Amino acid sequence: MSNPPVAILAAQAPLRTTPSSYPPLFAARMGGREKRPLGNLFGLENFGVNLTRLAPGAISALRHAHLTQDEFIYVLEGSPVLRTDAGETALAPGMCAGFRAGSGDAHQLFNPGPLDVVYLEVGDRSAGDSVSYPDDDLLAVWRDGRWQFTHKDGRPYD
Repeated sequence: MSNPPVAILAAQAPLRTTPSSYPPLFAARMGGREKRPLGNLFGLENFGVNLTRLAPGAISALRHAHLTQDEFIYVLEGSPVLRTDAGETALAPGMCAGFRAGSGDAHQLFNPGPLDVVYLEVGDRSAGDSVSYPDDDLLAVWRDGRWQFTHKDGRPYD
């Protein structure tokens, strides 16, 4: 990357051009989510940072667990609910949560409230990651610089 910016207003960063990389059946469930990939703007390669906005009723992602990538979220605005294997936890601005790679504890944020939720999402970019989705017939593997999705039995999505 040539000449990344020194600093920006995060809320004015460009939106991610592809709303979701999930197969269409699952991508349709990502309505109401906007991501601004902040780390990419600065040429960061070892970890990603997104400023994410969830409209009322929106979810952050399908409930998932990474094999090799850690994730961390920090709530800036709104009152999301964190869904994990342990159940639901109400969050508020200033709260954070971390998701250790390989723990198998699937997670997801949901916005049940009447106002938007805004949070920072940070994740590493370790090679060879795979993602399990306990609530959906979906598996993902990071291969050749992109997510490749299959059914749990290994059949590819059309």
